[in-house]
Amino acid sequence: MTSTLRTDTLRLPAAEPPRASPLPILHGTRVATGVTGADPEMTAQIGYGQPRTLLPYTMQDGYSRSRVERELPVVVLENSQLTATFLPSYGGRMWSLVHRGSGRELLHRNPILQPANLALRDAWVAGGVEWNLGATGHWPLTCSPLHAVRLTRPDGTPMLRMYEFERMRRLVLRIDAWLPEDSPVLFVQIAIENPAPVETPAYWWSNIAVPEAADVRVVAPAVQAHHFDYTAELRVVDFPVLDGVDRSYADRVSRAADYFFEIPAGERRWIAALDGEGRGLVQVSTDRLRGRKLFHWGTGRGGRRWQEWLSGSSERYLEIQAGLARTQLEHVPMPGHTTWNWVEAYGLLEADPERVHGSWAEAREAGAEALDRLLPQETLDAELSTGGVPGAPVRLARGSGWAALEAAAGALAEAPGMPYGEIEDEQRPWRELLNGGRLPVSNPPAAPVTGPRWRALLEAHPADWHARYHLGLARYADGDLEGARDAWQESLALQRTPWTLRCLAESARLAGEPASTVVGLLEEAHALAPEVLELTVETLNALLTAGRPACALRLIDTLSQDQRALGRIRLLEAQAALADGDLGRTSAVLSGDIEVHNLREGEVSLDAVWFAYHERRLAGDEPLTPELAERARRENPLPERYDFRMHE
Repeated sequence: MTSTLRTDTLRLPAAEPPRASPLPILHGTRVATGVTGADPEMTAQIGYGQPRTLLPYTMQDGYSRSRVERELPVVVLENSQLTATFLPSYGGRMWSLVHRGSGRELLHRNPILQPANLALRDAWVAGGVEWNLGATGHWPLTCSPLHAVRLTRPDGTPMLRMYEFERMRRLVLRIDAWLPEDSPVLFVQIAIENPAPVETPAYWWSNIAVPEAADVRVVAPAVQAHHFDYTAELRVVDFPVLDGVDRSYADRVSRAADYFFEIPAGERRWIAALDGEGRGLVQVSTDRLRGRKLFHWGTGRGGRRWQEWLSGSSERYLEIQAGLARTQLEHVPMPGHTTWNWVEAYGLLEADPERVHGSWAEAREAGAEALDRLLPQETLDAELSTGGVPGAPVRLARGSGWAALEAAAGALAEAPGMPYGEIEDEQRPWRELLNGGRLPVSNPPAAPVTGPRWRALLEAHPADWHARYHLGLARYADGDLEGARDAWQESLALQRTPWTLRCLAESARLAGEPASTVVGLLEEAHALAPEVLELTVETLNALLTAGRPACALRLIDTLSQDQRALGRIRLLEAQAALADGDLGRTSAVLSGDIEVHNLREGEVSLDAVWFAYHERRLAGDEPLTPELAERARRENPLPERYDFRMHE
């Protein structure tokens, strides 16, 4: 069978595509840089490159947990051995990889498509292979469309190319995928280009979800791993046995965990998840993709609840991952005017099951030998090419117009086989600024932009509230915090808007200014735009932080029924009522089914308010003692619907 490429549709229960918020993200990744336990190289790269802010992006939290049958456009690559399905509209994610001879799905193919709050901008979906560029975390475009075109390789093999301009790091990403005739592996070549003359921090991880089961063993060519405790410590541990438990079998571990494998120099870069028969997915790459990682949710109640929350069934998955650095806490310096390339390959590995499930040395040797049979190193290296692919591209899917705008501004040059398309509605105000020197005033404001050209145009712009608002964002992104506040104060002097008030409030919060300052700004912002849910949530959080729960409850009482019914608002109501001493109101909220659609990974709000309520109820007017706290927890176990604890 020759290799083919076609467009198709994927039908499955799916929520609506997540919508972007009008509120820009002023905070960074929230990753601590003072991590202990790392070697000198790792310590330097952990301390380097964590962004102060995620500008120019806004939150992407406009979704629900209501799902209906939907049809999503996909691109399918197929040969006699494999069928690979890609979702260009969700960050180019590879949704499925089927081994045709056995009919076996090699990835965790999620039976639903349900966003949840795990990415840098919030929305993220589980399953398949996710491509991550930018900064520590799931990348800003994980739930956004990429451009996609069909190209033809010199030997006639059809190739899928997906690409986009990542706006925070200002890097161009290209993902090329192809299946040579009768090839047992799918090839994916990644190219990251820094078109600017200055160095920028680079970050990449390919996150591969695979089925988890009691007999699945994750194998990589390493005997040590860096174990991260999710706080501020990396520990080098012998792998796989830790505390008497073989951690290469994720089904034996109760808590969520990250293990970053320390692969010795000279070893092939690969990782596999193999079942009781010694069969399963393998990922291997050329040497630039240095790191490998195992992540699992754990078998505890919280981990099981997260799996259900993300995949909607009893199906379980774990992740095997591959990155530029050895850990996901690191960023790598990328010089200006530089392009980095590497090739990844994905396929079915078949190894001797007795050796795979024997000693760790036997498992590593069996996996390495099977990989050499499947795909010799020289064959993989030969696929690495920095040259272009001839032939005219045929458009399959459209991404954003941001690359086209940057090309119009002279910051990007269009590359062969990568048409940037048209400037769209979101970018048109900025094209007007580029062409005519004036940014049209709009309410809500235009989507933010950052970068030296845009800041220079905004610095020279005649004063109006909208231009000064955006000038503040451009300065803030450059680390000019005082200049940003000056611009926002100028904007407020021209017109008081909720958008500028909120930026001043958020920048004050991040700078550690008094909670009363933050509250005053947010209360005014919310009064001007009470329909903006994100402003409501931020205002309520600020009131609770300032120790004003009664004010928070009064604000909740004024909200529309649509907002009051939302799980996030109901959770805030329970927290405010508890802080205000209104146990009856707290009980009434908790006894309902609070479903917080954007519950953050690692968030402990639900279990904290549940246990705090029952401790307060049991203690009454008496001081809470450790004995009473233990009794309250024993007599009032956390309901499964509220149990998202990753680390009990």
